[in-house]
Amino acid sequence: MTCPRYWQEAKEYLAKKDDILANLISSYSSETIINYHNPFLTLANAIIGQQISVSAATTVSQRLKSLLGDITIKNYLEADEASLRKCGLSYRKISYITNIAQGFEQDILTPKTWSMMSDQEVIKQLTSIKGIGLWTAQMFLIFHLHRKDIFPIADLGLINAIQRHYSTENSLTKEQILEL
Repeated sequence: MTCPRYWQEAKEYLAKKDDILANLISSYSSETIINYHNPFLTLANAIIGQQISVSAATTVSQRLKSLLGDITIKNYLEADEASLRKCGLSYRKISYITNIAQGFEQDILTPKTWSMMSDQEVIKQLTSIKGIGLWTAQMFLIFHLHRKDIFPIADLGLINAIQRHYSTENSLTKEQILEL
């Protein structure tokens, strides 16, 4: 597990630019982005986490790890659907994670080339897999590739946090959020 090289510099920069962020960064100074260096695991966890709470996603991920041992493409593809369902995966999420595993096996997803690709090129490659949308691709850029300056405007948790910390009465528009 590693933290992005730019992490400390980014925290210092943001804290200087914005008092609210300075407060948040200070309050959560030990928090970081963790990379497990397993692109399949990162994408599987992103699929698991779609449209459910963090605690529910953690539970499903832990059950999957208990079932598979290591969450690898081989172990996942060898598991039967009934066992995956018992972990808490819906039929759709099983299908999406299977698509991802097959994308790696068929060299549609090419990890060796990602460091040479632009953010948009990686997003295009990832979203060619059914089940990976823009949000999942952006989460991957942030958490796996440690790319800077990714702003996932569709992330409900992020939007709720911005509303909570920057808005006193009225909901902020998408444009106001982007301006912040």
